[in-house]
Amino acid sequence: MKLAVHAPGRLVVRTVPVADPGDLLSRLPHPTALAWVREGDGLVGWGETARLELPGGHDRFAAADAWLRETFGSAEVEDPLRLPGTGPVAFGSFGFDPKSADSVLIVPRYVLGRRDGHAWVTTIGDPADDALDESLDAVLGLRRGDGVPPVPAGAFAPADPGRLTWSDGARSAPSWGQAVEAATSRIKAGHLGKVVLARDLIAQADRPIDARVLLNRLADRFPTCYTFAVAGLVGATPELLIRRAGDRVDSLVLAGTTARGTGPADDDARAARLFRSPKDREEHSYAVDMVRDALAPLCTDLDVPAEPELLRLSNVTHLASPVHGRLSADRTVLDVLAALHPTPAVAGTPTDRALDLIRELEGMDRGRYAGPVGWVDARGDGEWGIALRCAELSGTRARLFAGCGIVADSDPAAELAEAQNKFRAMQYALEG
Repeated sequence: MKLAVHAPGRLVVRTVPVADPGDLLSRLPHPTALAWVREGDGLVGWGETARLELPGGHDRFAAADAWLRETFGSAEVEDPLRLPGTGPVAFGSFGFDPKSADSVLIVPRYVLGRRDGHAWVTTIGDPADDALDESLDAVLGLRRGDGVPPVPAGAFAPADPGRLTWSDGARSAPSWGQAVEAATSRIKAGHLGKVVLARDLIAQADRPIDARVLLNRLADRFPTCYTFAVAGLVGATPELLIRRAGDRVDSLVLAGTTARGTGPADDDARAARLFRSPKDREEHSYAVDMVRDALAPLCTDLDVPAEPELLRLSNVTHLASPVHGRLSADRTVLDVLAALHPTPAVAGTPTDRALDLIRELEGMDRGRYAGPVGWVDARGDGEWGIALRCAELSGTRARLFAGCGIVADSDPAAELAEAQNKFRAMQYALEG
């Protein structure tokens, strides 16, 4: 495996407590944002101290873990808080397909975080760079021992992308419906149990698209989702793939979806139909069983609910199963990611056959869509979601993604409508 690496020599890392900084996303000083925020807590970062770009391969998580151990292992670290997310941190995003060469880890120069009533700033840099603290003061006004002043109105106001022009991605809606039909035929023939097929949609803007515009709109609209940005991939995912804090791990399995109703009665009726739907329950059970099978060998105890619950977001309702466990050995969050990805919720089952069918029918490279996205610290703690409800940004262009789980009795028209519902989160973020 050949790695593309940009990193300085020995790092000096300083984490200092600060007063509550308010809205973390409003503190981002320029468009190259790094973010992982839910209900106001989380991490934001900017600048770049080190970067790892990984080629495809099933050992990419191990390679990333080894690189981080080497990079962080020799660092001089001052971290009085020692909370998950303090000290050295890397934000990351992995390609969906093991064959993809899109995976990246970024160690930012600055991190601003908040968790469990604590707030902090971390600087990560070369010991020869004397301007670290001065630069942070100039940008955010954060100083050791001082309070955190409010962000002046317009201080970091990103520009709206302006008028948008929309076009199909790899497949038009009718063409994608034909792919769904082809998938159901393979499933009925016994080739596999489930496959997840995705579509892409292209938005062309008048002006360069600033990730901070999308982040703020997504966080406001979907506060219970994980709003993220890593290397131009921006979104708000409802699905927590894995959280590690010490020996505790948590996951939230989502599979099975319906649109929200037009009113309370319609909404409850739709949710009830989803909960009783054999098709959606089958789709959900595939994902839960795989997560159980992947985590069980790594955990001393594992709590997997017998029945799913309903997770209602502003645009859709999901079948959800929260999973909790205790690790049996000192495994980092990246070790657990390697065991989990890709789940049936984003690929299908059996995994290898589902991946082959995705490559055949989708007609596109997903890139980092539906891959793991999140952060990891030097202790191996971290939070990683599945990159859903997201877009890849490149200048004035945004590429949006949406996927649907296909089983034997899937209806192409219904799956197309579900994909359209899932596009709406990012369409809202772009259009305002």
